[in-house]
Parts: sequence; C-alpha cells; structure tokens
Amino acid sequence: MDKKELRRQFAEIRKSAKSELKDIIIGVKLLADEKVRSADTILMYASFRSEVDTWQFAHNLLLKNIRIAYPKCRENNTMTFHIISELNQLNDAVYGICEPDTALPEPEITDRTVCIVPALAFTENGGRLGYGGGYYDRFLSMHPELYTIGLAYEACIAENLPLAEHDIKIKSVITEERTIICNER
Repeated sequence: MDKKELRRQFAEIRKSAKSELKDIIIGVKLLADEKVRSADTILMYASFRSEVDTWQFAHNLLLKNIRIAYPKCRENNTMTFHIISELNQLNDAVYGICEPDTALPEPEITDRTVCIVPALAFTENGGRLGYGGGYYDRFLSMHPELYTIGLAYEACIAENLPLAEHDIKIKSVITEERTIICNER
C-alpha cells in the first residue's frame, strides 16, 4: 500500500480513536516524562483536527515556566522553531495550523532539548508516517542530539510502515496505554 492511502487510512483511524480522556492521559504521561521534566526547551507543534491535543500540555508547560517553541514552515521546505511565552503568540497559517511569528527568538538546540513530533502513525521501533512534507525529517537530520517523542492513540501504532532512507526515526512514543522506548541512543 502506498503512503497516500496509508495516510488516508490512519487519518480515519485516528479520527475514530480521538477522545478527550485519552488526550488528558497522554498529556499527564508526557508531563511526567523524565526527559520532558529535565528539558531546557520543548519543541512543540500546535495540534489540529484529530491529533492528540497539545494545547493543554503547552499551557501546563508555560505555567511551570518551561520554555516552549513552535515551528514555522518556510518557503524553502525547511522549518525553524520560535520561543513563545503565551499561546496567543500563535497565529493561523497554512492549512489552519497555528504558527509563531518569525520575529520571536529561536531556541538554542542542545542535548536537553525535547522535540514533540507529529505523525499519523508510529511503529514500536520509531518509524513514523508523517504528512508528506518532510519538514520534520529535514529538521531532525540537522539536530540528531534532540530527544524525540511522538504522541499517538494506541490504535495508530502500526506493526510496519513504509520508510525511506531519509526518514528519521523517533526515540519514544506515548499513547494512552503505554510509553514505548523505541530508538534511544
């Protein structure tokens, strides 16, 4: 099966799996994660549609004075992250996804920086089925020191996904049922 069809299928699976209770459980587990608690910066994404909700998690991080940054997609198919101090610093952009202003500062990326990576599906060994733009693969390939975490509903954990050589595997996945350590270095 090709990636386009898999994306369609997992979008439907995720939509039917979506639940406020599952989002809360995943958010609590994420806040309790040792890598998150000791992070210097959390690189977030602004959830939309049926993605696991990241808004409450971001709100809780800001209350704990943990620095967060959000991605801005650029014309050259790259992505930069920008630090925000309030969620209202995010604005609607392409496809209705909220992004920060590029005038906001970029974080220094260190081995204590955690990146929350979006996807439609993940495997237990760190593979991910993204949305097809390659933004995260390009960004992560330039920052191998990042600790990466995927958020997913258990129904979106696949046994196998088609991966290309340039696809970057993530290091852990948090679902409502478990935390999977999948590709830690």
